Parts: sequence; C-alpha cells; structure tokens
Amino acid sequence: MPVEQINGLVIAYEVIGQGQPWVITPGGRFSKDAPGVRELAQALAATGKQVLIWDRPNTGASEVCFDGDSESVMQADALAGLLRALRMTPAVISGGSGGSRVSLLATARHPDVARALAVWWISGGPYGLLTLGTHYCGDSIAAAWRYGMDAVAALPEWAEVLERNPVNRAKFLTQDPRTFIETLEQWMLAYCPRPDELVPGLPDADARAMPLPALVFRSGASDPHHTRQTSERLADLLLGAQLVEPPWGDREWTERTEEAAASGVGIFSRWPLLAPPLTEWAAGL
Repeated sequence: MPVEQINGLVIAYEVIGQGQPWVITPGGRFSKDAPGVRELAQALAATGKQVLIWDRPNTGASEVCFDGDSESVMQADALAGLLRALRMTPAVISGGSGGSRVSLLATARHPDVARALAVWWISGGPYGLLTLGTHYCGDSIAAAWRYGMDAVAALPEWAEVLERNPVNRAKFLTQDPRTFIETLEQWMLAYCPRPDELVPGLPDADARAMPLPALVFRSGASDPHHTRQTSERLADLLLGAQLVEPPWGDREWTERTEEAAASGVGIFSRWPLLAPPLTEWAAGL
C-alpha cells in the first residue's frame, strides 16, 4: 500500500485511474476501504478521472495525530499536502459527511490545490454538531481522565488504526494524558454551533470568498445529523455553487445507519450512485 510522509505523518492512500485529478474523502473515522468509497472512485475513473482515496490521520493505516486547532483542520492540511506531493493539483475535491467538512476546509485553506468542490451529507444544526463533539472526542476524553492513555488505546474506535499501523500504539501511549485531554476538549469545542460559522472551522465570510465551482447535494429532510437547511445554506454561501437533489431517497442516511447496525453493511455503500451526477457536472468544468 503506498504511503507519503505529509506534515510529519505517514499517510496511506491509493490512486485509481488516469485523467482529471479527483479526491474522495469519507466521513466518520472510516478508512478509504469502507464499502462504497473505492467503488465510487472506480466508477469515476471509468469516465477518465484520476481518483485519490486516502486514510486521513486517525483513520485506517495512516498515523494518528493530536495536534492542530481541530481534527478536521489537521486532516484538511494533510489532504492539501498529499495532493501536492502526488502532483494532483488542482483537483476536484469531494467528500461526504465528515469528508465534506475536510473538503471544504482544505479548499478554503489551500485554494491552490482545488479546481472544484463537490460535497454531500454536510453535518450541521445544533443536534448534528453537538453530537459530533461527543462522538469524536467524548469516550477518549473520559478514558484518559479516568484511567490514562492505555484505556484510550483500548477503545473500540481506535482498534483499526492500531491494527493497521503498529506505530500508532506507541503514539497513544507516549501522549501526556492532560495534554491529550486539553487537545480533545479544544477539538470538541470546534463543533459548538456559531451564528457566523455554518461549517465548523470555516467562517461564513471565508466560504463566501471561495469562487470555484461547487456541487452541493441537498440533504434529506429527515436527516438530523446533516440537516437539509445546512446543505441549502451552504449552497447559498458558496458563490459558485449548484444545489442538486441526491440520487437516493429522503431517508438514505437513516436507512444506511440502521442497515450498518443490523448487518454491518457500510453507510457509504450506495455512494457509487453519485458517479453519474458528478460526472455530468464535471463535464462542464
């Protein structure tokens, strides 16, 4: 598996196809190997695109990292560095859920790496954002506070990064628990809703200053984590944005998360359905 050293971190990645550079970033702490991610990349590659899929720091086979203003900002900077290292700039930067946030931040912070932007399942709303802080940070903070870094490393949410990259265990165990807690509490605060910041870490003024073409898929009205209002407001903020309907029904997020809980099918399993509308939009870039 190819890796690159980016910002002092080993980042695992794969490039599929040849042609117009693209990158797909999944959400959660899921890796590039989550069902649906590679399949979407392959579908795009079949239409003449060179598609990067990658493991963000703290996911998959990449190294863990607990530096930076927020986890998403740290990952966005890593993405920009990886695109430059692979000479895949400017790229069409795309992603869903947490990957949409990383895509937006990478584009805003590093405009030289972006040709266009495509996002779906954009996290937002008070409930959606506040649950993210607990989801990403809560268990690790509690474990470090009560029992130390051995307990953090034993959490199920970190099992994949420890299994796939043995370096990561030492990186956990050498963390000072107090510093680790302070960092994750800062990362947790990044998700606090703010009136002038629709997307955590991206001031609305900075979003308005992004002039590149963008495709925003409207979220389902029933989705409490990626609210429809968030997707519509984002499309209004981005001057070059086009708001479109997704290639699935209103309850896609709920159905995929329930299916994942019941049978283990990945929540991104139907992402390949995005390939036709993405390809049609990209033809005009």
